[in-house]
Amino acid sequence: MLAVLSFLAVAGISKVYFREQQFLGDRWFSRGVAALQNGQSDQAVNSFRSALRYSPNNYTYELSLAQALAALNRTDEAHAYLLNLWEREPENGTTNLELGRIYAAKGEMDLALRYYHNAIYAAWPDHPDAHRRVARLELIQFLLRENAVTQAQSELIALAANLPEDSPLHLRAADSFMEVQDYEHALAQYRDALRLDRRNASALAGAGRAAFELGRYDSAQRYLQEAVAGNPQDAQSTDLLQTATLVLQLDPFRRQVSAAERHRRVIEAFESAGKRLKACLVLSQPRSLSTSDNDVKLLQARWSDLRPRISDHGLRQNPDLVDTAMDSVFAIERQTNGSCAAPTATDQALLLISKLHGGN
Repeated sequence: MLAVLSFLAVAGISKVYFREQQFLGDRWFSRGVAALQNGQSDQAVNSFRSALRYSPNNYTYELSLAQALAALNRTDEAHAYLLNLWEREPENGTTNLELGRIYAAKGEMDLALRYYHNAIYAAWPDHPDAHRRVARLELIQFLLRENAVTQAQSELIALAANLPEDSPLHLRAADSFMEVQDYEHALAQYRDALRLDRRNASALAGAGRAAFELGRYDSAQRYLQEAVAGNPQDAQSTDLLQTATLVLQLDPFRRQVSAAERHRRVIEAFESAGKRLKACLVLSQPRSLSTSDNDVKLLQARWSDLRPRISDHGLRQNPDLVDTAMDSVFAIERQTNGSCAAPTATDQALLLISKLHGGN
């Protein structure tokens, strides 16, 4: 009887002791969490270490300690804890994410990719989609910093396929697509952002820029007009709007343009290109151009030979001269681009029209 009573007493005392240890560990852990949230990482480290004294090998406590150490840039210590935790639970999303961040900070591409992908496909206990999205967004930013454009684009496409109905998220994805010069996907994401928030000035400006890069100047003009109306201080959108409008006003190949208007545009473009060539020859020696002396002379000779025929009467008599004249215009604008004085707004528009219709 005495032995039984002694055993029960010891068991009871042990339960009380372990309960007290757990209570103290939880209290220190709570203090650490509060400190970490308030940016007091030093205090958080001390609190988490105290919590671990009462509850050694507690996974949550160790993980939080590693996060606090990482916040203090004590990367080596954090890394040691995280690797130990990963060996115990390799599928833990938070552990993989923290390891991905450490390797990304070190610029170790392969390991960063490995752990970020682990985090993306990990078994998160709550809000898995949101956690996976955070991990993928961080991975994308890392890839962009490392100029790994193709990989970043692949991750962006995967991200865009699973975005919720959230305008800021679509806007963020669109901006990232712009960074990798994937203007088609960028425009689609800007449109999704605008579908959810029609007056979003950033989305309007972004959609205008994306449409402009795609050569869809009608759409670009519409988006940019709204963007500038909503934010008159947006200088970039204002400049792009002016250029897009000029392209639409000068392009002789637009379907809705009448024959008379087409001829007027061809004549205007031809004269403008002639002025560009003349100014280039006057202000610069031919050898300073990107083309050879012979190429410049050929451009000048070709333009001079065509000039008597490029009139309303001449174009009506020979419609094929429209293409011939514009070929000359495009050749002049391409050859003088970047090798003469700064082009005028008209020159810039003509160069874009050249690219729009198959020019280089």
